[in-house]
Amino acid sequence: MTPFPISLSTPITYAGPPPSAADVVVIGGGVIGVCTALFLAEAGKRVVLLEKGRIAGEQSSRNWGWIRQQGRDPDEIPIMAEAQKIWRDLAAKTNVDIGLTQGGVTYLAHTEAQMQGYREWLEHAKAHNLDSRMLTEADVSELLPNIRGNHVCGIHTPSDMRAEPWVAVPALAGIASRAGATIVENCAVRALDMTAGRVSGVVTEAGLIKAPEVVLAGGAWSSLFLRNMGVSIPQLSVRATVAATDPLPVVQMGGVADRDLAWRPRVDGGYSLASGGFIELFVGPDAFRALPKFLAQLRHDPFGVRLSPAAPKGFPDAWSTPRKWAPDAVSPFEAMRILNPDPNPKKIHDLCARFEAMFPHIGTVRLKSAWAGMIDTMPDIIPVMDRVAALPGLTLGTGFSGHGFGIGPGAGRILAALATGEDVGHDLTRFRLSRFSDGSKMRLGPAI
Repeated sequence: MTPFPISLSTPITYAGPPPSAADVVVIGGGVIGVCTALFLAEAGKRVVLLEKGRIAGEQSSRNWGWIRQQGRDPDEIPIMAEAQKIWRDLAAKTNVDIGLTQGGVTYLAHTEAQMQGYREWLEHAKAHNLDSRMLTEADVSELLPNIRGNHVCGIHTPSDMRAEPWVAVPALAGIASRAGATIVENCAVRALDMTAGRVSGVVTEAGLIKAPEVVLAGGAWSSLFLRNMGVSIPQLSVRATVAATDPLPVVQMGGVADRDLAWRPRVDGGYSLASGGFIELFVGPDAFRALPKFLAQLRHDPFGVRLSPAAPKGFPDAWSTPRKWAPDAVSPFEAMRILNPDPNPKKIHDLCARFEAMFPHIGTVRLKSAWAGMIDTMPDIIPVMDRVAALPGLTLGTGFSGHGFGIGPGAGRILAALATGEDVGHDLTRFRLSRFSDGSKMRLGPAI
């Protein structure tokens, strides 16, 4: 189980060709789109999942692999609880070991302010009957007996899980395919086909697919796709770097994070390392347009984002990326099949050095690989799961803000229900698209 994200060198599993018609078309082969297609197929719908590059080629194979309830927005907690149950069910439906493990998640605190944030969130956990609990300094030492640093307390949720994302999402796609979903890789959707003001299908690089319902789960590309269709959403993409170590002694079986470092053990015996509070934003046209909506987030954590002056060529918010194109023209999605940002080299070195300093007994931390991903984020750190009123027939699931892998099965079940008019089973008011245009004040999700 090699810890490398999926790339263009990964062989195509689902070559197509796509059909000419479907009940529902899903755009995007990340965890959200795959799970949506899976539930639609299990409901007996003719569903086509279209991915411009490879299944899980972008953030869905580059994330931390955490499946956590801890730290979720209160409105996400019931969906996350459902997602955890679905993860267990899906793991039993494949003969692939996706690395699903219940190892718990722990957040460590250095300051009283952090401790107070944990205590406040714990009230939400209690309201939803989670097994989360506060840790004293002595508890931290017991849970992580060899840790070094001034961690004064923490919060721990034993029931939280993890999996190997580059294995798990393709495995879920296999389940969806066996359930009847048609999956086509290397097939970009250029635009929606509209008839009498309503969605009637999609225009792909391989031709037209007629369908009365479409689900957009395009991750970092969703905003660009919608802008070409005349709909603007305040979604940005930020770069996060991950380092993977060679095998090391076990320090803890679950995921752990403090203000500088987050880590989790992998099936191959190594650790995935990332920064607990460091992301990078490439400034482009969308960043300027969305700035007013992001002011609340910037005021809350003014030093949590490093700004870079320009995105690399072909990125969704690069200055040279077209914002408009005709359905019969080559789209930006064909120009960049997989969004594959370079990792931050200084950050890779820092992550390994910090892990080594935190656990000196493990010896030298040797790097096995490193990568980066572009995370689709919203101003309030909460996703959109809603119908798009301006484009009847379109359902949108995007902006999961780095939380999409864990909640993916629950979100997919919800998006499938939205697309077919079934009961979603949850109050989705918090996730409505109109919160960015109806004058609502931005209410940030928990910053823990």
